[in-house]
Amino acid sequence: MTAHNPAAAFYASPAARGIAALLRGLHRLSPALGTRVAMQLFFTPVPTKWLARSRDVPLPWQERRLPFEGGHISVWQRGDVAAGKPKVLLAHGWAGDAQQMRALGDTLAAAGFDPVLLDLPAHGRSSGWRSNLLQWVRALFAVTARFGPWDGVVAHSLGAMALSHALARGLPARRVALVALAPPPWQFLRWFAQAMGTGEGLAARMRGEVEQREGVSLGQFEPAWLSERVAQPTLIVHDRGDVTAPLAGSETLLAGLPAGRLHVTEGLGHRRLLSDPAVMRQVSEHFAGAAPAPALRIV
Repeated sequence: MTAHNPAAAFYASPAARGIAALLRGLHRLSPALGTRVAMQLFFTPVPTKWLARSRDVPLPWQERRLPFEGGHISVWQRGDVAAGKPKVLLAHGWAGDAQQMRALGDTLAAAGFDPVLLDLPAHGRSSGWRSNLLQWVRALFAVTARFGPWDGVVAHSLGAMALSHALARGLPARRVALVALAPPPWQFLRWFAQAMGTGEGLAARMRGEVEQREGVSLGQFEPAWLSERVAQPTLIVHDRGDVTAPLAGSETLLAGLPAGRLHVTEGLGHRRLLSDPAVMRQVSEHFAGAAPAPALRIV
């Protein structure tokens, strides 16, 4: 998709370079062992969730825990929202947590919605230290079984990729917003292998392990597969200068959506979109049905 490799900067620290050297040595000695170690590294979110666990969350937000795959997932709701308001699900990205979505949740609550923030597995106050995209999809269905169907669903980065796949598989939602949509997982595996200096052979073996373990082809996260199956009115928001998740991925998805529109921002990067007043207003208006007609590209 692009010559730029976001993982290169992420793994540029001296400690990360040392880990990469060890992984290359393991991979040369035993590709199977190297793949197992790489899987452990790749599916461990960094930074870890200690900060999210220790952070105070202001009232009226309250945590609830739902049983999930031997542990729990944490969801957050405002205690001051009247019963019966239309529900909106908000999900963060990799190495993030639900509180990144709180400002948008407050905006949606002020507009008359009942926002539900989700800490995805191995993030925030949810159980686990490692996770993957397929487990995130299962978590979206689990929280939907308790709180759905949704009047709106909005997710950031890799959470938006998981949400897109869940919608393609029938997650019930009236309207959709995808913020800084992440590239497909195969691209991330290739970036990771390149950053580790192991070549695409490692990426291919990791892909095979994931597909065999989860029973799902990673091709089902490609824009062409998703766009044929996501029929809801969909707002995509992406910054032109996003170096973590390049804009091209959102443009490719948009091209196949039957009811999609893309709003391109300038100067907000990958994460500042989540608290930008104009972006939050656009998402709120989209869920209220006040957004412009679909099939537009707004720059």
